[in-house]
Amino acid sequence: MNTIVFNTFKRFKVPALLSTLILPLLFCSQAQSQVKWDLPAAYPATNFHSENLVQFAQEVEQATAGKLKITVHANASLFKSNEIKRAVQSGQAAMGEILLVNYENENPIFGLDGIPFLATSYSMSKKLADVQKPYLDKILAAQGLKLLFTVAWPPQGIFVSKEINAVVDMKGLKWRAYSPSTAKIAELVYAQPVTIQAAELSQALATGVVNSYMSSASTGFDTKTYESVKFFYDTQAWLPKNAVIVNQKAFDSLDKTTQDTVLKLASQAQARGWKVSQDKNEWYLNALTEHGMKILKPSTKLISDFKQLGEVMLGDWEKKAGSDGVAIVEQFKKK
Repeated sequence: MNTIVFNTFKRFKVPALLSTLILPLLFCSQAQSQVKWDLPAAYPATNFHSENLVQFAQEVEQATAGKLKITVHANASLFKSNEIKRAVQSGQAAMGEILLVNYENENPIFGLDGIPFLATSYSMSKKLADVQKPYLDKILAAQGLKLLFTVAWPPQGIFVSKEINAVVDMKGLKWRAYSPSTAKIAELVYAQPVTIQAAELSQALATGVVNSYMSSASTGFDTKTYESVKFFYDTQAWLPKNAVIVNQKAFDSLDKTTQDTVLKLASQAQARGWKVSQDKNEWYLNALTEHGMKILKPSTKLISDFKQLGEVMLGDWEKKAGSDGVAIVEQFKKK
């Protein structure tokens, strides 16, 4: 195309100086019309979160007629889980998917949906997400980031190598801690916390580095936990959220029409992701059973113990989060 334009300049004898000014602008215009973004994610390509991201990326490319192409890098293949947020902030990647609770030490608001028994169902978790969002928007904006959408994981339960009936039975377990809240649980139940990211969990279980952790049936299936651990207590303790974030400068560089398209499709991806999460939860539980894992209903004592842990953790969290934290919890309880 630029060859044709250049020949046209020669044909109509456009001054050389003018040509040197116009041609770079044309090249720049072409470059801007083909924007390519990387979207690193921490979970396997077959996980429903990753599949949702791929569908979102495909829809964006189609809706923008190829003007914006997003490439999803699943399973921590581009950046490790704990590196993704920093990569997006620094512009190494335009977008990324993060697990919010991982960043509680950075700001307590990120860790709210990791408090045991605060929000234990999809409907409650969606209410919590709605209340939490404006606070997250403010925090992320100050970091040069924009929140596009969130999707909840299925309810969290306990994967463990032995039967347990109360918190006292968890003493001494080698406990996978992937966030400040799961590390706090280890402290409260006298387990041994070991920091393990999702992509490393299968190996950690197989080699005995850990023999217990709290997560969803989805994670248990993806990591083939059933090969190393045989018990899953369906406590439904909380539903943490993944958040898809974008570098604000990268987003601002898009034209208004493309921005509106991204936001519209992000909203659709959020609704779709929450529905798929809920729909697939039962499927994951059945799949674990088929692979020999025992899905157990927690004892009344175990639930009671964990609710007490939740109350302690909520109190500690509110102290760290201050007035904003108290306001969020009050708003949530009123909804």
